[in-house]
Amino acid sequence: MKRFYHHEFVVPIEAVDDNGHVNNVAYVQWMQDVAIAHATSAGCTAETQTLGATWVARSHQIIYLRPAFAGDRLRLTTWVTTLRKARSTRQYKFLRPSDDTVLATGATEWVFVDAISHRPRTIPASVSGCFELVTDAEEV
Repeated sequence: MKRFYHHEFVVPIEAVDDNGHVNNVAYVQWMQDVAIAHATSAGCTAETQTLGATWVARSHQIIYLRPAFAGDRLRLTTWVTTLRKARSTRQYKFLRPSDDTVLATGATEWVFVDAISHRPRTIPASVSGCFELVTDAEEV
């Protein structure tokens, strides 16, 4: 079980918009990508597929603190804070390690759904057991 999942990458030029900094759509995509990578590394993706289910994002929240630019090396960290009935909340932090600056924080509410009917399903213990919840006091 991995409480925190870290992914480091260099911001590609394609993520930069006409304002000269990373576009907000890129942040949402990176949040989804790192959530999937964390779930896969924890065995959640395989178990979810075995059960004929999937996860869908219900909402995203991002707080932008500082801009990121092409060529910046970023560390994106994610962790799960809640698992209730059919919903889960995942938090994110975007850090530029070169100057230890937090660029953005975020959260996504995910819903566990049947892969065919797309109706919410209760999260089974075999899926929720893939993650150790992180409390607010423990967050990075």
